Amino acid sequence: MILLTGVTGKTGGATLKALLGKGVPLRAIVRNPEKAAALKDTGVDLVVGDATEREVVDMALRGVERALMVMPNGEGQLGFEKQFIDAAKAAGVQQLVKMSSMEAVADAKAPIPRVHWQAEQYLRASGLGWTMLKPNFFMQNLLGSAGTIKEQGKFFLPMADGKTAMADVRDIGAAAAVVLTGSGHVGQSYEITGPEILSFHDVAARFTKVLGRRIEYVHVPMPAYRQTLSRFLTNAWHLNAVCELFQEIADGHDLHLSDSVQKLTGRPPISLDQFIRDHQAVFSA
Repeated sequence: MILLTGVTGKTGGATLKALLGKGVPLRAIVRNPEKAAALKDTGVDLVVGDATEREVVDMALRGVERALMVMPNGEGQLGFEKQFIDAAKAAGVQQLVKMSSMEAVADAKAPIPRVHWQAEQYLRASGLGWTMLKPNFFMQNLLGSAGTIKEQGKFFLPMADGKTAMADVRDIGAAAAVVLTGSGHVGQSYEITGPEILSFHDVAARFTKVLGRRIEYVHVPMPAYRQTLSRFLTNAWHLNAVCELFQEIADGHDLHLSDSVQKLTGRPPISLDQFIRDHQAVFSA
């Protein structure tokens, strides 16, 4: 039995899709059963509750051999991940796969990667069999700009000339599915990137090429971006954490590409051009 968390989100949902049809018994913790209603016909065993509550996690982990831990970013994330790790150890789980971040390193300064690194260290020291999946910026984050791309031919972000090795969450899910069903992955840490390192000016050029009309990237100074984002992220910790992460991208940091997707799935990672083609209807007027 494989237990999944975060199945109504980006990476957890992509992992579930990649696992369906593989003939492995699946269980998922879902906080909102309405969001997960479509899963009822897939044969996934649903545990309704919050993955941040120990009683729910204990119940969901019964009979589970492998689990995927995807927790929402927030002030309590580290405590919730430690609690999940403790519960997995108590339940006799053989392998716990943690969704982390490429930015999660020992000297991480931004809150989100720092929490990921601390949780990674706790998992490594737990005695559990572990695997880390460490993706970069998600291509799917660009879907949040679909409205302005469609209506104005522009997207607005505070990244300046910063670059990322952005990955498609479908690749992250495919990699996670291999790790959760295969062998030889315990004690491994896999960085997940797309096939290119791109600036957001490069991203605009790719949109222009694929959509056949000019798309412009507009850099927004961080104070103005923070003010706009505060209308959607009302939690101060989360707002500050996202802005700090984006500021790190804008400031520039060491980047490299990984061959993990190729090694794990046997195919190259999805390109940004392919991502745009696959979502062309969302970005086109």
